[in-house]
Amino acid sequence: MFKKCTVKNSEGEKIFQLEIADTFLKRFLGLMGRKKIPVAQGLLILPCNSIHMMFMRFSIDAVYIDENFVVKKIVRNLMPWLGMSICAGAHAVIELAAGEADRLNFQIGSKIIF
Repeated sequence: MFKKCTVKNSEGEKIFQLEIADTFLKRFLGLMGRKKIPVAQGLLILPCNSIHMMFMRFSIDAVYIDENFVVKKIVRNLMPWLGMSICAGAHAVIELAAGEADRLNFQIGSKIIF
């Protein structure tokens, strides 16, 4: 079972919920085998500075963050089976359904509030 946390905006309003993958097995499995990830939910993988899309069934957005929870890189619409991504210096990555990074208005330099 995954631990969970809530991400809030600067006004303190909940904007989405994350499952936390912080063990080797949870990081290894990630979102593999799932049919989809619901809107307003995601997976926080830490530590992590790269991901692959092998055995995935759907596209995702990947939001890389540093140790201070500041967005370093956003990769949109990573395709299942074909995609892979890396971000030097990232501490963690948030995996979201494709299109969520834009819907949530993530920008490079934005701070994520847990």
